[in-house]
Amino acid sequence: MIKKSDAGWLVDSQPGGRGGKRFRKTFKTQAEAKAYEAWLTTQVNQNAKWQPEKRDTRKLRELIELWYSHHGSGLKAGANTYSRLKLACDAMGNPVADRFTVNTFATYRTERLAAGIAPNSVNREHAYLRSVFNELRRLGQWKKPNPLAELRQFKVQERELSYLTTDQIRDLLEKLSEGKNRHAAMIAKVCLATGARWSEAESLETRHIRNSQIQFAGTKSGKVRAIPIEPSFEQELRNHHDKAETGQRLFAYAYSAFRDAIERAGIALQDGQLTHVLRHTFASHFMMNGGNILVLQRSLGHANLTMTMRYAHLAPDHLQEVVKLNPLTALTVR
Repeated sequence: MIKKSDAGWLVDSQPGGRGGKRFRKTFKTQAEAKAYEAWLTTQVNQNAKWQPEKRDTRKLRELIELWYSHHGSGLKAGANTYSRLKLACDAMGNPVADRFTVNTFATYRTERLAAGIAPNSVNREHAYLRSVFNELRRLGQWKKPNPLAELRQFKVQERELSYLTTDQIRDLLEKLSEGKNRHAAMIAKVCLATGARWSEAESLETRHIRNSQIQFAGTKSGKVRAIPIEPSFEQELRNHHDKAETGQRLFAYAYSAFRDAIERAGIALQDGQLTHVLRHTFASHFMMNGGNILVLQRSLGHANLTMTMRYAHLAPDHLQEVVKLNPLTALTVR
């Protein structure tokens, strides 16, 4: 559009149409204004960069489906993550992809927190959805920036790690042995001897035990790790196995039996740390007995040392230099 103004002839044009860039410029003569408007039209027709950005009208659910079919289905926990993503998508109203913004998710997570959902759970949903956009960008299925790239997760207060004392371990194993499930005590022993997760120990097969080692496959990280055990304990495990009862598996399921034994032993644990207390107990006693933090990292199968450092404070000499090197001690020495 060209119109006369006090300053001259004003070109007010949006050559790319609605959604395109708007140009406003004033010229001394009408001829100059028309020439400029014609030039703008030529640029739009010849240069794709001048054209308005095309909308992505796919729904968020479609992007999640793409992520799962091209990437998520190959992940160990892919099916579980896929299920969580779909629930979150439905709760947000399955928005159109290019209308999904950081504010969309920020509003959703605020509602989740208000409903009593733990910040850790909300952070996981954030991480899952952010990874969807990251992976689709790598696959060429998403051209725009990741809408959640700059959103920070909630800071979560680190929980104290519960571990069992020697007396509690002895009492718990006694209660497990008294129970009806004969596998529960042996699974607990595997966890205490190796630092394995309950699910890793419970799913062991006879082929995983050889040469005084237990090999854990199908782990959370997807990596195989082998942990040495006493020869006598290896023999105890072999004697425990009854092929007629469990086939190639060493144990039958015993999670409920463990929970009942914890209650009978009167052991109070933090929420979410039922069978995991055995893994914390292994790590805690390992460090208290002078174990090496790097060996513990490999034993637990942690991808990096950050997770393992939670147990460092239990080492006998942890931060002992503070006692010798603090300025108050220096004054006393003088």
